[in-house]
Amino acid sequence: MEYSDKILRDVLTRAKRVAVVGVSTNPVRASYFVARYLGLRGFDVVPVNPAYVGQALFGRKVVASLSDVDGGVDMVDIFRRSEAVPEIVEEALSVFPDLQTIWMQIGVEHAEAAQTAEAEGVTVIQNRCPKIEYQRLFGELRKGGFATGVISSKL
Repeated sequence: MEYSDKILRDVLTRAKRVAVVGVSTNPVRASYFVARYLGLRGFDVVPVNPAYVGQALFGRKVVASLSDVDGGVDMVDIFRRSEAVPEIVEEALSVFPDLQTIWMQIGVEHAEAAQTAEAEGVTVIQNRCPKIEYQRLFGELRKGGFATGVISSKL
């Protein structure tokens, strides 16, 4: 799926509170470091994973499901297999009347669930990572992929 930089920038600018479904407590897992990164960039991250209920992550208690989130969220970031997406989208739409965005991580796509959310006026991003897009759109990636942009032959 292709998304304009304007759409991605708008989503990342307007979202303030993000529920990360499938977050891990393992710091080497993508769901952990993406959620942590978003928190460090000022997003209010709500960790969601039934395997870690009650544990603290990023200064917040992990909840089992979106229905257990206290208050609303602007965006639901999904770190689950594609086949789990319809149930997550259905729950998100039922518990967050002001939901703005469903974001499915790299490798996660579900056309029917996306259509359901879009029919409710929710923006859907599939097969993308908000951390990568944030870094790219807001100038946090260094040219050349290295800190200096130069590879030394004296390594």
